[in-house]
Amino acid sequence: MKASVVWWELDGTGRTIASLRDFLREEAVDRFARVPGLRLKVWISDPVGNRWGAVLLWESAEAAARPLPARAAELIGGPPAQRTLFDVEATVEGVHDLAALSGHGLALERAPS
Repeated sequence: MKASVVWWELDGTGRTIASLRDFLREEAVDRFARVPGLRLKVWISDPVGNRWGAVLLWESAEAAARPLPARAAELIGGPPAQRTLFDVEATVEGVHDLAALSGHGLALERAPS
């Protein structure tokens, strides 16, 4: 397994975390649900640092190497400022009450702004 972390610096891009939440609701979540070999994608934001990013968990190095939909880079105006690929040493799922992990997060749980 492989994990990747990507970050965009939003200063000067004309994009905001709120506008990118709209992008998640309207297209990105559904698009990434169909990416072969992607086990999990967690979109993350840093309001203090004005950054937007994601953590992706891949079932193989081959899956992690495939091209991804580039719509976020198109909207933000360029590639991520940081993209790092890691080896996964171990995984675990803890005890939880959620029936499924999909469908959670600020962009999906709050009313559109």
